[in-house]
Amino acid sequence: MKQRAFQDCYPEELSHCYGCGKNNTDGHQLKSYWKGDETIAHFLPESYHMAIPGYVYGGLIASLIDCHGTASASAAAARNSGIELGTNPNLRFVTGSLKVDYLAPTPLGVELELLGVVIEIKERKVILEISVSAEGRVCAKGRVVAVVMPENMDPKKAANKYKGGR
Repeated sequence: MKQRAFQDCYPEELSHCYGCGKNNTDGHQLKSYWKGDETIAHFLPESYHMAIPGYVYGGLIASLIDCHGTASASAAAARNSGIELGTNPNLRFVTGSLKVDYLAPTPLGVELELLGVVIEIKERKVILEISVSAEGRVCAKGRVVAVVMPENMDPKKAANKYKGGR
């Protein structure tokens, strides 16, 4: 049986993220999976992700770490709670904190591998460390503190709140 990407388990109304939303055709379309107790994703930067000729823009690296981190948090919280990701309750996480260390220039034209390690799981927070590698060399490391998505961010629950302006 083929593993389903964490991001493909998000409800339709929460699948528009630029980094990983399956409903955002202009976005990165990042897909994250379990690899034992770690999480993994792959991404091939395009020429428009360039910082200087031959190298990836650092903001792309940060966004990949961010999206892989929050998706991994959702999967880890579901696994820790003994529920299947994508079922109710919906365990959707957002970024509470993101720290990125750039260790080496990241080359363009090479598939990047993101590996995530869960450091801590609490009721409303998951902390992860994510590494980004190109051709086996770690180019960046990040630490993501992911928090349960606030209810007012859920489009179903917030829709009526914003009708009629301020």
